[in-house]
Amino acid sequence: MARRRGLRRLAVLLLTLALAAGGIYTAVFFVQRSETLVSERCTATAGNRSGELAPDQAANAALITAAAVRRGLPPRAATIALATAMQESKLRNIGHGDQAGPDSRGLFQQRPSQGWGTEAQIMDPYYAVNAFYDALVKIPEYESLDITEAAQLVQKSAYPKAYAQHEDMGRAFASALTGQTPAGVQCTLRSAVAGGDSASVAAELEQAYGGVDSQVDGATLVVDATGPVAWSVAQWAVASAKDLAITQVDVAGRTWNRPNGDGWQVSGVPDGQVRITVRADDGGS
Repeated sequence: MARRRGLRRLAVLLLTLALAAGGIYTAVFFVQRSETLVSERCTATAGNRSGELAPDQAANAALITAAAVRRGLPPRAATIALATAMQESKLRNIGHGDQAGPDSRGLFQQRPSQGWGTEAQIMDPYYAVNAFYDALVKIPEYESLDITEAAQLVQKSAYPKAYAQHEDMGRAFASALTGQTPAGVQCTLRSAVAGGDSASVAAELEQAYGGVDSQVDGATLVVDATGPVAWSVAQWAVASAKDLAITQVDVAGRTWNRPNGDGWQVSGVPDGQVRITVRADDGGS
């Protein structure tokens, strides 16, 4: 009798352990699969330099860099602008200043009292970035200056040395987003929760670059471009993917697929086109 009771206790113990192990496995499985735990981020790598930004910061970095491409400015200009905006606003379009500049606003913390424009103008990222470049190009030697020197000549900051700490990030994102480093930008994002609109992507792209030759084909925007411009547009799309519900970008035989999160992979899309696909309204990709 005692032996039977012992066997029953052992069986109950083993069953309890098995159920506990199964529960732990199930919990770990669902935790690993849960998208709520995906750490959303965008990275850029160019040579031995790299940087990491949150998706909203990356979208602003793409806007700033696209303006440089549109104006025909060198990647150095975009590097200076990115390092400046990172120091001034953390690459976010903030509507407040600080104790040193209470009327400072926007991506570059420009001040109406210093002649940068009205508050409404400065809060428009496109206006703000072009105002920054307008001031930068008036410095004849800006391309040969250190990042912090060029930025300080434009900003006249109370902390002139602070811009240098963002140089690696600025160079990495500027090189990739200008198309000088193909496949340099990679974003890890959760799945889009709502359908996108390829026509809206076309409008955003036109505002960023101007004069872009593109056609809407259902959920895909097809852009005719080659070389660095093609890669600039493609990586602008990746950096802007979160808010625009972009799920896939194809360019020059490579593809970035949002659900996979595996970076740029080989694809069959020929050179000469950038294909930007948004999530369809029916929930497909």
